[in-house]
Amino acid sequence: MAAPIIVWFRNELRLADHPALSAAAETGAAILPLYILDDATPGRFRVGGASRWWLHDSLAALGKDLAKRGGRLCLRQGNAPDVLTTLLAETGASGIYATCMYEPWEPVLEKAVAKACQARGADFRLFGGRLPYGPDAILTDEGNPYRAFTPFWKACLAADPPRAPIAVPKLKTFAEAESDRLDAWKLQHTRPDWAGGLRETWCPGEAAALARLGAFIDNGLANYADGRNRLDLNETSRLSPYLHFGEISRTQVWSAVTHAAESVGASTERGAEAYLRELGWREFSYHLLYHFPNMPSEPLRCKFADFPWGDDPTALAAWQKGNTGYPIVDAAMRELWHTGFMANRARMIVASFLVKHLLIPLAERRGLVP
Repeated sequence: MAAPIIVWFRNELRLADHPALSAAAETGAAILPLYILDDATPGRFRVGGASRWWLHDSLAALGKDLAKRGGRLCLRQGNAPDVLTTLLAETGASGIYATCMYEPWEPVLEKAVAKACQARGADFRLFGGRLPYGPDAILTDEGNPYRAFTPFWKACLAADPPRAPIAVPKLKTFAEAESDRLDAWKLQHTRPDWAGGLRETWCPGEAAALARLGAFIDNGLANYADGRNRLDLNETSRLSPYLHFGEISRTQVWSAVTHAAESVGASTERGAEAYLRELGWREFSYHLLYHFPNMPSEPLRCKFADFPWGDDPTALAAWQKGNTGYPIVDAAMRELWHTGFMANRARMIVASFLVKHLLIPLAERRGLVP
């Protein structure tokens, strides 16, 4: 029997429009689906409490989707290169297929995995999928990264449109390996159980992501251009966590929104244009983070390096808990505490209040990110 291929699910927790999974399936080899909980590599940017709650349910949903097709999601915890090196030895896998990531720690991680694969004579193949264009695809005429959104977005619109989404591949044969139990990771806190509002608000998983997209297109897209500015209405897509965990791809969203605008016509075109622009902001953020990996701790413009930040722990705590006395700021922060979500306009208000009014810098600069 041919050696299996490890499909390393990173923050791409879905089966549809998953180029790495599709490429592995096309080889005809048995597939070993794998997720690694790696808190060591990202360091202070490791997954936090609310994200761990989501991750638990997302992995559970992915595991069920694979089980319906006869497979089993392998769960391992630890430093990703070490885990993959061990798994290559255990399974004799011929390769590792994964989606390329763009966070600041990912290039070093991917080089370490490539080295481990080379040592065992295994292939390490990285695929696009996280972003439709990729950080090196949209550059200035001089070959430099964009620093401003508007010219970046114009360049995106002038480029070839994103490819069509890929259907779930036919998954014929699976391999298995010893796996951790998901519950043993204790991703969901029970003492105290603070996630009641999250459970009321969200249903993680690929199926829920597709349902959320459909509901938004049917009920919110036409009015999105104006409705997204109304904090008293539920007019945003609420797809951000699904996109973050890769339960739906940006390509799927782009394709569905574009199709809706083309099929419905003028009544939806304005909302679709506004929404696609917001997806462009997400793309731009990855673009900046990739080309300027020190952005989480250093300003993009060096003239702000010596900005006279304040230091007011009492004011910071009031902001965090929604006790500033400014009703719109407090309402937004309390919504975040209860539901894990805050509309984009509210995010702008509370962030501006923190940085420009209280003069409190990013949490990492204060040493508040663990």
